[in-house]
Amino acid sequence: MSRQFARRQIKQARTDERVFADESGRLWSAVRTVHAVIFTCISDARQSGRALAIEDTVREDDAGDETLRAWLGAAPKIGSLS
Repeated sequence: MSRQFARRQIKQARTDERVFADESGRLWSAVRTVHAVIFTCISDARQSGRALAIEDTVREDDAGDETLRAWLGAAPKIGSLS
């Protein structure tokens, strides 16, 4: 006799990623999660990652490079936990 299991759907968080250049020409990855944009420098590992909380109404994929640069400038650096 086989048992039937009810499967729950797993709601995956939607993430979008964009790559853009800052004023110095460094390449940054901007990943939008549900409540934040996370910035990671992909051309210079010495740069600290950064994160900025944004409202759900603001869509990262609608934002141009200038907007992403402004958000990057406003985003605080992510420090290591100690």
